[in-house]
Amino acid sequence: FTSAKLSSLRRHLKTHSDEKRHVCHLCPKAFRTATLLHNHVNTHTGNKPHKCSECDTAFVTRGELSRHRRYKHTLEKPFKCTICEYSSVEASKMRRHVRSHTGERPYPCHLCSYASKDAYKLKRHMLTHTGEKRYECYVCQARFTQSGTMKIHILQKHGENVPKHQCPHCSTFLSRKSDLGVHLRNLHSYMEEAVKCRDCEAAFHERYAFLQHRKTHRNEKRFRCAQCSCTCNQ
Repeated sequence: FTSAKLSSLRRHLKTHSDEKRHVCHLCPKAFRTATLLHNHVNTHTGNKPHKCSECDTAFVTRGELSRHRRYKHTLEKPFKCTICEYSSVEASKMRRHVRSHTGERPYPCHLCSYASKDAYKLKRHMLTHTGEKRYECYVCQARFTQSGTMKIHILQKHGENVPKHQCPHCSTFLSRKSDLGVHLRNLHSYMEEAVKCRDCEAAFHERYAFLQHRKTHRNEKRFRCAQCSCTCNQ
């Protein structure tokens, strides 16, 4: 990194520091710079000071506004690869692209030998270790760690037809009558032995009611740090 301004160099050097002195007064998050904190507080308050001059959209940061203008209005791609014809709207996408030429994988998994070209793919990979399943099939409510796996499931299991059999007990639609039968048996049939919630004293004789109840615990922060006010859901 080089800059003609000393202030820009100082600002850049902060990106290499792990020190986060600027703490949000609304949540436990902390940031390296006052600007990052200010942008974060705007996400709490809903304040979007950067307004597009060509449409009614507004944004929290100037960078978000610049990306919006390039994607929606100017169609400009100022970041160009020096090795091939690729060009990009965003500098971050260009950095990821260049790694496809260099083979660099700067984001390693600390649990296995996997390494990624970008941070997002590493986060997605980590779900394979934690077992967390964020993505839910809209037809049968099966859950998956990755959105791509869920899409493959929908194509293979439910086909491309529009679901036309609605469950009489919930909002689920299914393509085939046989799938509806399986859904009713698995989720809505009465179970003699009640399923107990591991987070509270609730118990259910229907699996669907149990699954709906489990969602109420999904964002609970039940684990409290003994040394500060931080709470976590895991």
